[in-house]
Amino acid sequence: MFEIFEYTFFRNALLGGLLASLLCGLVGTYIVTRRLVFISGGITHASFGGVGLGVFLGLNPILSAMVFAIASACGVEWMSHRQKVREDSAIALFWTLGMSVGIICSFLTPGFMPDLPSFLFGNILTIDTSDIVLLSSLSIVTVTLFTLFSDTIISVAFDPIFAKTQNIPVKAVEYLMMTLIAMTIVSTLRLVGIVLAISLLTIPQMTANLFASRFMGMAWLSVVFGTIYCMAGLTVSYLLNVPSGASIIFVSILSYAAIRTFKRR
Repeated sequence: MFEIFEYTFFRNALLGGLLASLLCGLVGTYIVTRRLVFISGGITHASFGGVGLGVFLGLNPILSAMVFAIASACGVEWMSHRQKVREDSAIALFWTLGMSVGIICSFLTPGFMPDLPSFLFGNILTIDTSDIVLLSSLSIVTVTLFTLFSDTIISVAFDPIFAKTQNIPVKAVEYLMMTLIAMTIVSTLRLVGIVLAISLLTIPQMTANLFASRFMGMAWLSVVFGTIYCMAGLTVSYLLNVPSGASIIFVSILSYAAIRTFKRR
């Protein structure tokens, strides 16, 4: 099995899995703590509109998806707080808008979209240098923010109303974190795809929560579990010759179920 490490694509996959685990471990802990899982799912599917637009206009689909995802995330935040629209309704609006735009652009694009399955279902073995650079840059930004402003982020995550009384710029932090969530989701599309991206932001955190109750402890433990899941999923994918993205998520869920069952005994 070790001969596969000679291949660049597999080394890229390992590095990508490590960076994605770091990124999703930190951002995902905020999502789970703030109870934004449904919003994140909406942003994930809305990003498909950016993928379709990028392909149709001849742009980089990842960059166009990121712009579309950030706009959707901020749009949900704006509509639910400023326009008095129910949050679930705002999510449904941007979710369906993104999917419909993506489908329309896919059909209007001449020829066949060869990368479409990789965006929908992911394939960590296809990530290249540009994906590694994106994940690395975003990981550096995220670690820096969580290191310098951890108290502020934790305050907003647990109790935004109390945070306002402490003169914390809650709205600015919320918009910043929504932007970070959108960028994290798009940066992992190549790894596990639109269908499964939200799993990287929730399952390691659910596992970590079985062992840790403090925010930062849960965050760093999520990074550890995310790394283990990615490595184990890649191994299963190689041994069984099955899609890597689905393997990572399948291993994650089985592991969480096993650990939870063992902890209850």
